[in-house]
Amino acid sequence: MSLARPLRCVAVTLPVLWVVVTVVFLLIHLVPGDPVVQMLGEGATASDVAQLRHQMGLDAPLGQQYAHYCMGLLHADLGQSLRLHDSVAHLIAQRYPFTVALTLVALLVGVGVSLPAGVCSALYRDRWPDRVLSVLSLVGLSLPNFALGPMLILAFSIGLGWLPVAGAGSGRAAEFLSHLVLPAVTLGLGLAAILTRMVRTAMLEELGQDYIRTAQAKGLSPLRVLLRHALRNALIPVLTVVGLQFGSLLAGAIVTETIFSWPGIGRLTLAAIANRDYALVQGCILTVGLTYVAVNLLTDVAYTFANPRMRL
Repeated sequence: MSLARPLRCVAVTLPVLWVVVTVVFLLIHLVPGDPVVQMLGEGATASDVAQLRHQMGLDAPLGQQYAHYCMGLLHADLGQSLRLHDSVAHLIAQRYPFTVALTLVALLVGVGVSLPAGVCSALYRDRWPDRVLSVLSLVGLSLPNFALGPMLILAFSIGLGWLPVAGAGSGRAAEFLSHLVLPAVTLGLGLAAILTRMVRTAMLEELGQDYIRTAQAKGLSPLRVLLRHALRNALIPVLTVVGLQFGSLLAGAIVTETIFSWPGIGRLTLAAIANRDYALVQGCILTVGLTYVAVNLLTDVAYTFANPRMRL
């Protein structure tokens, strides 16, 4: 398997990450609001504010602060949180696994729902299963996370009492999974609506190809033709969308984590923005960016397993 494509992806994406970090650094420093005043309160004296700002290095010129931050990144030092008085790396390490678990389970929900739904929709084109699934996909696309999440809470937590409302539990596996269900379904159903239409379109295109008719003429079973030939080749554009949508899931996790009080990196980022916690905001966004790069590389590798011709 050639490594040229993944290496090109890294070469292109790393400068993009640097631009993102730079833009976020400038924006978070230029927006109105002073973290020192927020920490000390409106009644703090000017001397106290100046002293704390000096201790935190916030009185240095912006270019010097940026150079100091970049030097820290080169040494894998994300800095200290201004508000929480802890290292940014430690805070992210505590929250990041929760967001990864939420995103991966949401991805499984989206793929697990969309693959059979898309294949069924393609096989029964323009018949009632296709029409029903098309309506459900449209409903899924029309419902944003901030609307679907409260609806699921009202139905399954308050109404039926099957699942907990918020939080991540006390650490036991069964309790953790029960708290994970609703936020993961909230994120995953939106992805499933998108992927169902993609799978349907890709399957219809593949089922009309000559090699499918050749396989059927050779006497292969319809199930084998469907799964081994048509679906495998149809997965190439679907994998591309899955890789791209992973970043959307990370972004959507900020809203979903807030609704369900999920202790992930999304809520941490939102709190850091509200508190003007410069280093923490930059560290969280850099972490999300690096995750997105890693997912793109894994998507390139997945291409070769879905279609061996991609190895060339």
